[in-house]
Amino acid sequence: MKTPLTVHEALIYAMVTTSAADHRMKPAEFAKLRALVDLLPVFSGFAGDTMTVANACIETLDRDHGLDTILEAIDLSLPAALKETAYALAVDIAAADVEVPQEELVFLQMMEDRFLIDKLVVAAIERSARIRFRRRPA
Repeated sequence: MKTPLTVHEALIYAMVTTSAADHRMKPAEFAKLRALVDLLPVFSGFAGDTMTVANACIETLDRDHGLDTILEAIDLSLPAALKETAYALAVDIAAADVEVPQEELVFLQMMEDRFLIDKLVVAAIERSARIRFRRRPA
């Protein structure tokens, strides 16, 4: 894995690692990831291929200490202001399929701790994701 990653790659790595934390990347999660890359201003100018970046991330995850390597690379590659953005994107990916597996929650906690994200910011990001991904009552 090359280090540092570009800002775009680091943000994509955060989303892919969240999705793959339970050892499978669900179609709904990858569709959400691609939509976020296509839509959000933070990805303006991204000329790479999302699938290529995702595959590189998954290859790194499969190595010994892959998760630690990825967290360090994301941390080193992002300015402080975008670490909250990385966390918010990861939360959106986790929420994409409504049921969030324990492994994804653990990775989100690791990001929160590694990036020193304020607890109030974490609560706001998570609350807004719950609101955005809420299902309509039957």
